[in-house]
Amino acid sequence: MSRLVTIFGGGGFLGRYVAQELLKAGARVRIAERDPSDAWFLKPLGGLGQTQFVPASVTHVASIEHAVAGADAVINLVGILKGDFDMIHHTGAANVAAAAKAAGVAALVHISAIGADPESPSAYGRSKGEGEVAVRAAFSGATIIRPSVVFGQEDGFLNRFAAMLALPFVPVLRGDVKFQPVWVADVAKAIAAAALDPATHGGKLFELGGPEVVTMAGLNAWLAQVTGHNPTFLPVPDAIGAILATVVGALPGAPITRDQWLMLQADNVVAPGASGFEAFGIKPAPMEAVAPAWLVSYRPHGRFAAQTKTAA
Repeated sequence: MSRLVTIFGGGGFLGRYVAQELLKAGARVRIAERDPSDAWFLKPLGGLGQTQFVPASVTHVASIEHAVAGADAVINLVGILKGDFDMIHHTGAANVAAAAKAAGVAALVHISAIGADPESPSAYGRSKGEGEVAVRAAFSGATIIRPSVVFGQEDGFLNRFAAMLALPFVPVLRGDVKFQPVWVADVAKAIAAAALDPATHGGKLFELGGPEVVTMAGLNAWLAQVTGHNPTFLPVPDAIGAILATVVGALPGAPITRDQWLMLQADNVVAPGASGFEAFGIKPAPMEAVAPAWLVSYRPHGRFAAQTKTAA
């Protein structure tokens, strides 16, 4: 019988791609979500009975135990950008790892983030680091994967910045900070491979970044070129940015929080010597090879602008 893989957060941005990779590999997938109906769109992607759905939360131990029962592998993709980081990234991760170990699961893949560090000044980075420690303590053979900023058609990264470029003036915070954007489909392939081959990848840590390193300012300039906009970019001095993040960041719907500002103080790139995509035989795609396919919708005349240019 094909292997059964439980995916916590399988209905999210990254989860849908991971599920597709596993389904293509012939695995059965069990999607664990607080509200399984949020992930029902995945059902047509697999064969009859290949996809299961269970209600579960990483903060509710009994639901986790039910979700991992009988699974051959478990993947924890659950993460947040605002809220109680410790509850989700630390305690929640520990809950999943402990339940997977108790259930005799052969493989556990835990998704962390570049910058994870128990000593991080950022609550996000600190909780991710503490989560890694807790996962290792509960399940020593777990595979930990740290991606840089993940981009894709449904992301909240490139789409967010591209939408701002229609404004005449665009503020740029931390213009020199560096990122190594990585395509969601490439990250999903690595995660699926780790889950299906624990003999090769178990107990290891990987950092995944795309083939190019870009600065915040450079990223905005590239997006402006791709979308056909020409706004005036306004670099925001760090002293002002810190004040804005502290004061405005506390308000509902703020564009940046104080904790996100702290995260921007360090580059988000793969560490020298870290194991990465090469361990999975994956050559990551550059942004310019895939992102323009959906970013065209942000052009002044949407997709028609690209068509007109092609026709000319």
